[in-house]
Amino acid sequence: MEGEGRVLDNDPPTIPDNGMEGYQRLQRRMQLATLVASGLVVPLSFWLFGPATATSVLVGALAGLLYLRLLARSVRRLGVASKSLGKVQLLVPVALVLAASRIPALQMLPALIGFLLYKPALIVQALLDA
Repeated sequence: MEGEGRVLDNDPPTIPDNGMEGYQRLQRRMQLATLVASGLVVPLSFWLFGPATATSVLVGALAGLLYLRLLARSVRRLGVASKSLGKVQLLVPVALVLAASRIPALQMLPALIGFLLYKPALIVQALLDA
């Protein structure tokens, strides 16, 4: 038979996965989990403690999401354009603390709790991946 011994390869060439696709999926899941946690905690804090506390938690949660995005961008650049992590994301909690201390409508503790809402999402993702 003609063609015996030849392997027909109709599959497109595969691009080796350098782990970035998995990392991007992880980042999307973490951001979604943080949004879900924020979507639960902000109304709960409004119901339990009032609008001022809920606003502070919301501002903190938004700062936490921004922190996650900046950290992800910094990690994505690691090895490609830089050899160390950027420090820009560290300005987010500093700006949050400064804002909470200077703006009377913001409360420090609820804002920091809102900021840390990305941590449960991180723990959940670690448990799901284990």
